[in-house]
Amino acid sequence: MKTLPEVWRPDSQPDFVGPVLLDTHIWVWYLDGAGERMAASGVELVRQCLRGEGALVSDMSVWEVGTKVARGKLTLKPNVSSWLERASRRPGFSFLSLDREILLLSTQLPGAIHGDPVDRILVASSALAGFPIVTADHMIVDYARSEGGFSACDVRR
Repeated sequence: MKTLPEVWRPDSQPDFVGPVLLDTHIWVWYLDGAGERMAASGVELVRQCLRGEGALVSDMSVWEVGTKVARGKLTLKPNVSSWLERASRRPGFSFLSLDREILLLSTQLPGAIHGDPVDRILVASSALAGFPIVTADHMIVDYARSEGGFSACDVRR
């Protein structure tokens, strides 16, 4: 796989076809057609990866989606179970299982990353798998820039 910078924009790597790890919000935005919430080049990057090497979704993102729905912070139609079932059948997507190595690394990340355990697990997953994380989360992007150890594709508008 091509060596990528710690932080990059999709238009700086126009031929990149994955694999990538999608941050939870990118996965939801892409599948729900809310691509206008990220740069057009970010939407195209996800499309290219789905046609190429694929896009990974952490099992932790499934937990996060379920939690957000249960707390009323996210609405999925017709319901979360049906949405997740449809999402799991979409071509090009596969799920990245959690394991003890990811969980342990998420507790030992160097430097200052915010305390959101989901983001810590996603960063640890990206670092261990060697796949860039596609995100619009400025805290993950800033952490990649300051600490390195993984690659973050910044798809903010």
